[in-house]
Amino acid sequence: MAAMVLVATRLLRGSGSWGRSRLRFGAPAGRQFSSGGAYPNIPLSSPLPGVPKPVFATVDGQEKFETKITTLDNGLRVASQNKFGQFCTVGILINSGSRYEAKYLSGIAHFLEKLAFSSTDRFASKDEILLTLEKHGGICDCQTSRDTTMYAVSADSKGLDTVVGLLADVVLHPRLTDEEIEMTRMAVQFELEDLNLRPDPEPLLTEMIHQAAYQENTVGLQRFCPAENVARMDRAALLSYLRAHYTPDRMVLAGVGVEHERLVECARRHLLGSQPAWGSDAPAQVDRSVAQYTGGIVKLERDMAGVSLGPTPLPELTHVMIGLESCSFLEPDFIPFAVLNMVMGGGGSFSAGGPGKGMFTRLYLNVLNRHHWMHSATSYHHSYEDTGLLCVHASADPRQVREMVEIVTREFVLTAGTMDVVELERAKTQLTSMLMMNLEARPVIFEDVGRQVLATRSRKLPHELCALIRDVKPEDIKRVASKMLRGKPAVAALGDLSRLPPYEHIQAALASRDGRLPRTYRLFR
Repeated sequence: MAAMVLVATRLLRGSGSWGRSRLRFGAPAGRQFSSGGAYPNIPLSSPLPGVPKPVFATVDGQEKFETKITTLDNGLRVASQNKFGQFCTVGILINSGSRYEAKYLSGIAHFLEKLAFSSTDRFASKDEILLTLEKHGGICDCQTSRDTTMYAVSADSKGLDTVVGLLADVVLHPRLTDEEIEMTRMAVQFELEDLNLRPDPEPLLTEMIHQAAYQENTVGLQRFCPAENVARMDRAALLSYLRAHYTPDRMVLAGVGVEHERLVECARRHLLGSQPAWGSDAPAQVDRSVAQYTGGIVKLERDMAGVSLGPTPLPELTHVMIGLESCSFLEPDFIPFAVLNMVMGGGGSFSAGGPGKGMFTRLYLNVLNRHHWMHSATSYHHSYEDTGLLCVHASADPRQVREMVEIVTREFVLTAGTMDVVELERAKTQLTSMLMMNLEARPVIFEDVGRQVLATRSRKLPHELCALIRDVKPEDIKRVASKMLRGKPAVAALGDLSRLPPYEHIQAALASRDGRLPRTYRLFR
């Protein structure tokens, strides 16, 4: 043992024969480093002689960062945003989603999302598509929302033509084989089961609040495929939907990190005059219904005691989401509503963050910091081309549901009151910061370009949005909040609902001056 200690001591100190051999065979003491020996008298602020002059990326105003848009002869729009880098993100966005399924089997858009990037006329299988993308370091994804379907690929910019050709084949020439449809049925069924079992009920509550706010119309239609429709999905139903909605005038080919002329050339080559798999018959009439806000309540009684099992399970909670109609993203009031959503903020009862995580927002200061029994309180803003929904999701012990609902209604009513200037400036700064940080990522820029061009045929640049945020005044917040409170509420409730107040009481509280629920008196408890 003593011998081992002695050897270790010598190694640490660098003494003994090992230390001498290191000095003998180590690097020479007078080694010439490039930063010192070669140019000993040149300060760091001066260029080195004989070194080529570096070429840096330059910014000449906003011209180079404007989104360029070209409309092809068939109505398809091509939009691009230049961005420095080796890789690009390219995709096709389509006006397609659950809001257009009134005349079709509910859940078709969800089903097509899971079928994306399967076999096509040119590619025999999904594996062949992935191998083609891997040659250019690419990845692919498909996402469907209530009003938009997005097929996207991120890959090396040198493979742009291959990527656009692949996207055109995936969107316009899917095979939709019986085997692929059967595999998709299994994937959708698994996702539906997972949706009902996951500890975080946010996706389910979002679905419920839309059903309550827009009962059986447009964005209130189910986004996820109902379990009873999974077995009914077949190739004929899918092709019928594709024929009506996957038309060039409802599509945008968007690219970030590519030259606009190259993207337009690739689009003309692969997307102009291409015969889709469903034929060239005249498309059916597309549902162009405008969203009708109805308000209402959707309740789902469920035992939440065993949702999160494990060494540290979550307590049994009742979740309530209360929403009010806001406005569409095309209206000028969209920006004040976005600021109001940031003022409300919120989050969970535990957060490792600081001001950037919303610790100074109203739902933190007035709710979570004052009521220790509240598990979470978070504000969300959903906006579409013809409507919007501002809602607050809160959760607490089932025995405290009535008090929790009253706290949320009071916070809603307080939004129409006096707005502190410091509080408003903080929310505007946080919104601007979040906008700019998110737009650092290439995929986020791609989605922003595609969605804006798809909805408005143009794009507002970040500096324009920041200017609109800066212009929001306290009276703007008060005006939009007062208008919002005049509408009927939408309520979604999940869990033990034995102490949930009646819908009429929630509506009365939001219409009152203080947001308090009407008092109820019972002879027997």
